[in-house]
Amino acid sequence: MDVEPHREASSSAAEEYMRTPLCQRLGIEVPIIQAPLGGAVGPTLAAAVSNAGGLGMLVPWRADLDTVRRQIRETRELTGRPFGVNLNLDFPQEERLAVCLEERVPVISFFWRDPSPLISRAKAGGAAVLHSVGSVAEARRAVDCGVDVVVAQGWEAGGHVRGTVATLPLVPSVIDAVAPTPVVAAGGIADGRGLAAVLALGADAAWIGTRFLASTEAAIHPHYRERVLQASAADTVYLENLFDRGWENAPHRVLRNRTVEQWEAAGRPAFGQRPGEGRGDRPIERRSSGGALSGPHAWRRHGRRDRGTADVGWPKRGPGVEAAAGGGDRP
Repeated sequence: MDVEPHREASSSAAEEYMRTPLCQRLGIEVPIIQAPLGGAVGPTLAAAVSNAGGLGMLVPWRADLDTVRRQIRETRELTGRPFGVNLNLDFPQEERLAVCLEERVPVISFFWRDPSPLISRAKAGGAAVLHSVGSVAEARRAVDCGVDVVVAQGWEAGGHVRGTVATLPLVPSVIDAVAPTPVVAAGGIADGRGLAAVLALGADAAWIGTRFLASTEAAIHPHYRERVLQASAADTVYLENLFDRGWENAPHRVLRNRTVEQWEAAGRPAFGQRPGEGRGDRPIERRSSGGALSGPHAWRRHGRRDRGTADVGWPKRGPGVEAAAGGGDRP
């Protein structure tokens, strides 16, 4: 019995199911968008995601304008496919947005505060505009402002977290509230099963972050990568005011570590009174890659400065982006 035609038909149907209207709109092959991972992201990772069929995303939140321009051009040298730039609106972004538009970046993604002052400018420059929200009310406001795509970020998300509603109830609620505006699901999505689940909820794509930390293209220390690979869901902790230096009132989810344990044992003291705060036995060097300066990716001890992720000086370990984009079996 010849089953090959049946298999080919099934494969074709699956591929068609994966190619959502948003894929066509953004010019990507699979409904996966790489979340902004602060200093872990540079041209190498963003381009690798785009080359694998998803949408890579640069994160020059506080980079100087020359660095923003250089990262965009380096990414374009590494891929001929679409990619985006994520801008955190807790910091002034008018000049960085101008550079992005001058360089004809096709996708601009905003995060945190009200994006309305910059939306018309981004759209006039030819970019599709995404904005991350943590509630239905935020989603409605974003659409009213002219956002093209809403990213609904659930409470399970790693890194900085906008809202307090879990992904499963948030995503369909946002979809119902802003239809026909496309909605991307974010928070706790790490493999093909998670992608299938949010597509079944009605999302047009998945916004995946932590999974890409397992990729060799991510500019993180091998020990951190191994911690991510070995961690379970129970190893994360949601914090409102611990790693907040340089970005106050920005809750986030991190892996539990000694810093967290010592802070909790001390009764969760406020900034300036935390155990070991302001002390260190080795110098800490600030990254020059243009990513976020807060969170676990932002600092490294005795590391050399890099121009992004292409030249980090750490061993290449772990699966590459293509494995991550395909939905691996690890977090």
